[in-house]
Amino acid sequence: LPLRANLRLCSVGMKTIGSAFQIDHDQAAALGLGVVPELDRHIRPYINGRDLLAQRRGKWVVDFFGLDEDEVRQRFPAAYQHLLDGAKPERDLNRNLVFRRLWWVIGHPRPQFRAATAGLRRYIATVETAKHRIFAFLPAVDVPDSTIVTVAIEDALALGVLSSSVHAAWGLATGGTLEDRPRYNKSRCFETFPFPDLDPAGALAERIRTLAEHIDAHRKTQLEAHPDATLTATYNVLEKLRSGEALTAKEKVVHEHGLVGVLKSLHDELDAAVLQAYGWADLGLPADTATLLLRLVELNARRAAEEAAGTVRWLRPEFQLAGQGEQVALDTGAQDEAPDDDAEVKPTQTALVQRPWPTGLTEQIKAVAEVLASGGRSLDLEGLAAHFNGRGRWRDRLPTLLDTLVALGRARTVQGGRWVNAGF
Repeated sequence: LPLRANLRLCSVGMKTIGSAFQIDHDQAAALGLGVVPELDRHIRPYINGRDLLAQRRGKWVVDFFGLDEDEVRQRFPAAYQHLLDGAKPERDLNRNLVFRRLWWVIGHPRPQFRAATAGLRRYIATVETAKHRIFAFLPAVDVPDSTIVTVAIEDALALGVLSSSVHAAWGLATGGTLEDRPRYNKSRCFETFPFPDLDPAGALAERIRTLAEHIDAHRKTQLEAHPDATLTATYNVLEKLRSGEALTAKEKVVHEHGLVGVLKSLHDELDAAVLQAYGWADLGLPADTATLLLRLVELNARRAAEEAAGTVRWLRPEFQLAGQGEQVALDTGAQDEAPDDDAEVKPTQTALVQRPWPTGLTEQIKAVAEVLASGGRSLDLEGLAAHFNGRGRWRDRLPTLLDTLVALGRARTVQGGRWVNAGF
């Protein structure tokens, strides 16, 4: 079962929908990066799976999410013209109305990822489809593309648990595959995973943090010094070391360049520490996968029962609770959100002052934004439509208008097919 403790922290990366949004460093400099004030907030490194597992390609993304067309044209004229010449002609041919209308905004800007990583120095990332399940830290300035799954936690304790054989077994069992490569699904692999109940200030938690930081730094240092020691090649050798297979001549070079023996010892110590955190040191190393999965499923069931009774072991309570309207509503007994169990909760009935449905598109977008901003809670399509009156099929336009507001950073989606003002 999905666990509320894990919700809204895991997200897939962004998708530009248009090649002009992706540029190299020389193009970025020509558009004013490093010279034009605040342009560095909108032109940032664009990271894909290869960048995470091997050498970086040196790609950057032009990202004006949250700005309207006039703002972009006034503040960043060179970048505006670049997109006007390169992105707009391509978007004009796209069948998606939102992509055509918001041609200067990347196609899938992932507001959830932006909200969850706001204020963080770094976040955890893994390649969605890969032979080996490798988690690593990326700096907050990096923009992940759609081949990356992210976890908005900067604490190395989470990186250590995710990097352990415990989570690797869970990810393989719950995820899918693409051809012969495991695929990590955020809903099935992350949101269902029961993390150990560990004192974050305790000695064992600090031990896991230290090992995770060491593993992350070790891999990055060796890869920078030896480009042939890609993480895929390094973990291929690590698997052979664990199985006792002989290494080929090429693999011996990777073993030397990647210092894979050191990496193996760090992972072994991490696996032992994480098993101890769960109270499962009796399983030994390597742990029997079937027994490990059985215990994880049982733990998931216990956690789900705890949450149904009101106890949630939030992974990032300061984010998941503070200022997050839909979660606060659930945890304080507000009646405008459906809980995670099957019980039906009816919304509180309040008198609505209906406004006429505007005729112009700009006025319609503005009116919907105002309703979301003034409501103080999330709304579904029916609840939003209740704020207006008019003739014709104006309700059919609401999904498109809401998509537009999400793409502009003025609204965001929440569970249950509902929308809320982005600042709530």
